[in-house]
Amino acid sequence: MKAKKLCFLLFAVFLLFSITSYAQTTKLKEIGRYTLVRIKGEVPVAEVMKTLVDKYTGDIKYGLDMAGYGDLFYPFIEQIKAASFEEKMLPIGDRLMWMLFRSQGKIKVAKDIEWAGKAPLAVFSFMVVKGYNHYEFVMPKPCGNIALRKVEEVIPDAICDIKVSPEKANINDPISVDMNGSKNAQSMEVEVFDKAGTKIASQKLTPEAAKWQTKFDKPGEYVFKGKAYNVKGKASTNPSEAKVYINSPPVSKLESSTKEDYVGLPVTFSASGSSDTDGEVRKVDFEITDSEGNVVDKHTATEKPFTWEKTFDKEGVYTVTAIVTDDFGAVSEPARVELKEKYKKLFFLVDAGPMFIFPGGSSSGAIGGRLGLYYEFVPHKWSLIVSGGGAFPFSSGWDAFFMANVLANYLSGKSYFGAGAGFSTSVRTGEGSTVEFVANAGYNVIDKVKMKGSIFLEGRISGSSKVMAGFRLLL
Repeated sequence: MKAKKLCFLLFAVFLLFSITSYAQTTKLKEIGRYTLVRIKGEVPVAEVMKTLVDKYTGDIKYGLDMAGYGDLFYPFIEQIKAASFEEKMLPIGDRLMWMLFRSQGKIKVAKDIEWAGKAPLAVFSFMVVKGYNHYEFVMPKPCGNIALRKVEEVIPDAICDIKVSPEKANINDPISVDMNGSKNAQSMEVEVFDKAGTKIASQKLTPEAAKWQTKFDKPGEYVFKGKAYNVKGKASTNPSEAKVYINSPPVSKLESSTKEDYVGLPVTFSASGSSDTDGEVRKVDFEITDSEGNVVDKHTATEKPFTWEKTFDKEGVYTVTAIVTDDFGAVSEPARVELKEKYKKLFFLVDAGPMFIFPGGSSSGAIGGRLGLYYEFVPHKWSLIVSGGGAFPFSSGWDAFFMANVLANYLSGKSYFGAGAGFSTSVRTGEGSTVEFVANAGYNVIDKVKMKGSIFLEGRISGSSKVMAGFRLLL
């Protein structure tokens, strides 16, 4: 029984010693006896070492799998051909994580190696990068063994790139932000500041969704500042910003030559007072609507002074609108004026002309004239005349007399005719005043909105009949 316990104790001590020995660092005192590859010459150059990879690709893959680094095979093969080989001298005591070598024709791996030679070890050093890890491999001269010296996690700083388009836009135009050009970024952020430096918006982005669209409802300059963050959350330090200028819309100002006018007279609408603070006015769109909102007429002025002359042919209340467009396509708020158009109905009347008087069996010539008022109670159709004046006979025995008319006329184009009542005082001694039937007809030789002139013929029938031909002026 005691013998069995002793055997078990000796086996446990042996096993512990074996494990401890296995876990200890292997001290490498010489190099070149167990070479992974065959190298001609004592000290090959880096180009020769690179060519060995093609010859021993299978062995390298096998060795990396044995070392537990099989995932490095493809990066190793791809990068070593373009890698920069650096010649180094590993000091005594320098350690290697593992080394591939060949013993009895088989690939083997030695781990946790310390260089314990009598002098520093000459090696070729090169780097293989996979993800954020940088693997430093060394190949001792001249054996060509492959060893992993160290692994460092190198997380590159994020580099921010921001592009904003367009650089100039109008109010509420879409503004596109693109941060696709950022590098080594796990996330991005853009902040928007106005000209005063106040932050007015921000947006978080990712490499998968690196675009954003926004818009502005006020003019001015806006600054977009971007930041990119790497996988450790460290912000980029490179300057990354862009600017956008939002065009200030023009201001429309509209004036009319009159607020109330007569149908048929031209009215001038002027938008020459319109302005644009950061550009210039390029065109003005005028529009006229009636009291029910129906569009009556339109006009676009593209040259200074941006005016429009319009003649109305109907009575009514009209609204005139002017919208200004600047040199960047921005449009103003509409400016409006209201205009009342009416017919000129009331005129001051002056008429004069020769007259022939023939009461009973005698007659006399005379010259007469009147003043009065002319009123078109139905424009261009019916008018009313109230006038009064006097006449001066040419023959002796006749008296100057006063006469007055109240006439209604029908208008047909430039012609008119009508009738009414008249009154005359005595034309001769012994005759009294009389009420007369008056008829007249005429033709307009002057037909303007504010002035009319016609030749007319008038007949008056009573105790003393009269015929008058003359010229009637309406003002």
